[in-house]
Amino acid sequence: MSSNVGLSTPRGSGTSGYVQRNLSHLRPRDQTAPYPKDFDSIKHRQRQPDKDILEHDRKRAIEVKVFELRDRLEDEEVDEDEIEAQTEALRRKLSAEGQGERTTAKGLKPHQVHELAEAKIKESEKLRKALGISADYEEGSHWRKQEERLREANVERGRAETRREDE
Repeated sequence: MSSNVGLSTPRGSGTSGYVQRNLSHLRPRDQTAPYPKDFDSIKHRQRQPDKDILEHDRKRAIEVKVFELRDRLEDEEVDEDEIEAQTEALRRKLSAEGQGERTTAKGLKPHQVHELAEAKIKESEKLRKALGISADYEEGSHWRKQEERLREANVERGRAETRREDE
């Protein structure tokens, strides 16, 4: 055997002598934490949808419907000029309607991340308006204001005590 690995000879061991590494061995992790300890710096950030991708998907849905109409008309052997006129009319109609806009995430698939993000933003905005939360609200601001009031009260109390001691 080479470099003192494994058995010196496989004779009598009931094995072939082939040495392989232990894949179930757990190596110690790094001593540093994988997340920051400062919880104030961690804020929830809403994933912003890519407007170009949303617009592309909207246009693609329109073109799919136009192509289905064209295919059906070609199967019916309609004149090419009539097909062009009908498909262009359908394309204009669907573009004007804003085809493909959804406000809920119910009909969306998990791979439609930009549509899901847009639906989530609309849902959050609707909830914020329903609860009367201002747009510039910062999470935890109530507790900071309360701490500031307590701090100011303690400072005032300290000033009052020093005045009494001076008199």
